[in-house]
Amino acid sequence: MGKGDKKSKKGKIFMGSYGVSRPHKKKKSTSASPKKIAKKAEKKAEAPKKPGRKAAAKKVD
Repeated sequence: MGKGDKKSKKGKIFMGSYGVSRPHKKKKSTSASPKKIAKKAEKKAEAPKKPGRKAAAKKVD
C-alpha cells in the first residue's frame, strides 16, 4: 500500500487520478435556483420604495 498502489489514496495522488478513495469535491453552483429568483422578484414587487435621503430632506424644507 504505497505510491504504486492504484487502489489507495496515496497511489491515486501519485498517479494523478481520482476514484472512490479520492473523490472530487463538488463545485457549488454560482447561480441561484429558479425558485429563489422568483421569490426575490415577488418581494421586490410587493415592497413599497422608500424615499432616499435627498428626497426626504426636500420634503422637510
